[in-house]
Amino acid sequence: MSFTSIVKNEVSKLEIEEIEKISELSALLKNTSVITNTIKITTENASVARRIFTLLKNLFNINSKITVRRGYNFNKNYIYILEITKNIEKIKQELSLNKEIPERYIYDEDELKRTYLRGVFLGSGSINDPKKSRYHLEILVETEEYANFISSLLNDFRLNSKVLKRENKYMIYVKEAEKISDFLRIIKAINAVFYYEDIRIYRDHKNMTNRLNNCEQANVDKIIETANNQLKDIEIIENYDALDLLDEKTKETINYRKKYPEVSLTELSEIISIETGKEITKSGIYHRMNKVKALAKKIKEKNN
Repeated sequence: MSFTSIVKNEVSKLEIEEIEKISELSALLKNTSVITNTIKITTENASVARRIFTLLKNLFNINSKITVRRGYNFNKNYIYILEITKNIEKIKQELSLNKEIPERYIYDEDELKRTYLRGVFLGSGSINDPKKSRYHLEILVETEEYANFISSLLNDFRLNSKVLKRENKYMIYVKEAEKISDFLRIIKAINAVFYYEDIRIYRDHKNMTNRLNNCEQANVDKIIETANNQLKDIEIIENYDALDLLDEKTKETINYRKKYPEVSLTELSEIISIETGKEITKSGIYHRMNKVKALAKKIKEKNN
C-alpha cells in the first residue's frame, strides 16, 4: 500500500462535526465527480469511496449506487464509482458546487479550511513516501482559478505551496519536508505525522553525517596537499644546498616536517612544543614554512 493510501485511509475515518462534513464533502465532490443531470464520483481508494457514501447518507439521506471495476489494465487498482441521480440541485446548492470557487461559508474558519483541504487531498492529492523518494506533496485540479484558490488556502497555513500547469491540469505542490509534515498535521493525519517525522529526522541525521564526513575528508585532503607541497619545497632547498640560508628555528621545523610528513600544522606545532619543551603555535609554524616556500620559489626562478 502506498503512503498516500495510508494517509487517506487514516483521515477518512476521522469523526467530524456536522458543519465540517459539509466542507469535506464539498471538496471531495469537487475533486472526484462529474456533475450533469447526475453526479458521478470516481476514486481508486476504497476508504475514500466509503467516506463519500457515508457523508452523502448523513447529510442528504442518499444511498448512492456503487459500482466496482478493474482499471484499464491488470496492474491498476479497482475503481469505485458512485452515482447519484436525485436531489442534484440541492446537493449542488448546499455544497456550493455550482461555482468554481465555493462560497465562503464552506471555508470561512480555520477549522473549515483544514477540513476542506482534507477533502481536497482525499479527492486528488498524493504524498511521496519519505523513506523511498524525495519529499513531495501534490494536488491535481482542473482549472487555474481553482488551483490558485487551493494554493491560497495552503499558504494561509504558511506551507509555501506553488502552482504549476501540467498538461491539461494544474498541480499545486509543496516540496519542503517540514511543510509537508505540517500539512499532515493540518488534515489530522497524526499517525502519518509520526511516521513522516521519524523518517525525516533519520534522513536529516544521515545527510548531516555524510556532510560532516565529506568535510572531514576534504580537510584531510587539504592537509596532505599542504604537507606534500612543503616537502617538495624542502627537497628543492636541499638539492641546491641552500639550507644554511634559513635560520635555525626554520631548519628545526624542516626536520620535524620530514619526520612527520602527514600531520597538520596544528599537530606539528604540538609535537614540536612537546619534544623541544619550547611552545610554538600553528601561526609560528605557518610563518616558518612560508620562509621555506619563499626560498624554494627564489631557487626555482633562478634556475629556470
